[in-house]
Amino acid sequence: MSRRAGTSKNADRVLSLHGLVVFAFLYVPIGLLVFFSFSDSASLNVWGGWSLRWYRRMFDNGPLLTSIRNSVVVALVSTVVSTVLGTAAAIALERYRRWLGKRTFDALLYLPVIIPDVTMGVMLLMWFTTIGWRLSLTTIILSHIAFNISFVAIVVRARLAGLDPALEEAAMDLYADRWRAFRRVTLPLIAPGIAGGALLALTLSLDDVVITSLVQGPGSTTLPVFVFGLIKRQVTPEINAVSTVMLVASIVLVFGSLAFQRRKSDSVQ
Repeated sequence: MSRRAGTSKNADRVLSLHGLVVFAFLYVPIGLLVFFSFSDSASLNVWGGWSLRWYRRMFDNGPLLTSIRNSVVVALVSTVVSTVLGTAAAIALERYRRWLGKRTFDALLYLPVIIPDVTMGVMLLMWFTTIGWRLSLTTIILSHIAFNISFVAIVVRARLAGLDPALEEAAMDLYADRWRAFRRVTLPLIAPGIAGGALLALTLSLDDVVITSLVQGPGSTTLPVFVFGLIKRQVTPEINAVSTVMLVASIVLVFGSLAFQRRKSDSVQ
């Protein structure tokens, strides 16, 4: 027994050490990024004393602020549209068992998840140029909707799969029509899945570089594309400041989604 207990303790120590190494590998670079964003030095990774110099320079950078505005507009519009369409697609696939072309639609829905971003970006670029649509912020929004619908549908469909259809049937047995049963029963229960899908779509939209760089037009550069181009032209701690702001925004979105899902689950219970 003592030998087994000693072996178990050793295994726990090894696993704990492995976990610490993994967390350090993931989060130490993020901590260094935030730390050096407050450095007064012009070098990217040399400490020069505490300063907000690069944050002030970031907010005085006109093209950077324009790219932030473009990113926010693209992310919000594409997230709202893709969440509505993705949720509708998930309900159609999960709740309506038989309809013409269901298998084909189900297979096509997963294509944006499977194919590489470069391939999808080239396809969208060819489509826009073929129909004579000028590349602009609108083409970026449509492109983000095209690949975000699939991710929203996957998340919402997983939530629907664990939902008992008898709850909707019970509501309709109590003389609720299909729309009222959906609004009063189904929608509150799948709301955490919808929120998760929307958050995923928002994150993917804010983070996309490859597809956006292929379908963007003059004056429609988004923040990730701007940062990528800034790295190729000139590397300054301003990139650290921009990345820190993006990191804080992502953390706020994650905690907001967790709080929303917890509130919904408490209200359902």
